[in-house]
Amino acid sequence: MLEVARLTVRHGKHKAVEAASLTVAASEIVVILGANGAGKSTLLSAIAGLLPCDPGARVMLSGLELTGLLPSAIVEAGAVLVPEGRGLFGDLSVRENLRLGAFASRAREDEAENRERVLRLFPRLAERRWHKARNLGGGEQMMLAIGRALMAAPNLLLLDEPSVGLSPLLAGELFRALDRIRADGISVLLVEQNARKSLAIADRGYLMEYGRIVESGRADALAVDPAVQRAFPGAPR
Repeated sequence: MLEVARLTVRHGKHKAVEAASLTVAASEIVVILGANGAGKSTLLSAIAGLLPCDPGARVMLSGLELTGLLPSAIVEAGAVLVPEGRGLFGDLSVRENLRLGAFASRAREDEAENRERVLRLFPRLAERRWHKARNLGGGEQMMLAIGRALMAAPNLLLLDEPSVGLSPLLAGELFRALDRIRADGISVLLVEQNARKSLAIADRGYLMEYGRIVESGRADALAVDPAVQRAFPGAPR
């Protein structure tokens, strides 16, 4: 599915991400853990084509080279980013935001079917389909951001800190939804601060420190890894 190798991203002379390599298999949830400033969001943005990477990097999705493609072409290839902050169109309704998610040519033929799938996944969006996005609660906005991404019919969903600002109850609902998304055959690459919840649903994970991937393995093994425990004292033991 996704193969990333030797990916380096610079902010000026500073290497925000250095020689990162990772994989995500089909129908797999992979979590990237790390403290603030570790380079996690930068890594996702580079995979999505929003930031340039150094020559020599390789980003492959189902055998297609993504490096150097425009973000719109990467969406067409099947990888969609839900950024931190959600990036919704606040003055547009829930329905209009979802419709914009189906702009990619790969998604237009199945727009109605994909919308029904999103509304089954997040019934609250159906109840609020005529509400403006800016008037939704934080949890509802995250549901809408993920739903809009799913409207593009992705093979790979890139999620940047989806549980930020959510109550424990809503965060739990969000992670259960990600489990159902995986069951539908969509892979998920997740950047997340909630180590306990994310490792509970993930298949595998990576730990980043100072722009480098320093640990990787099965989620259950990472949950008891001393390096993860130092970075996230609340991780499961």
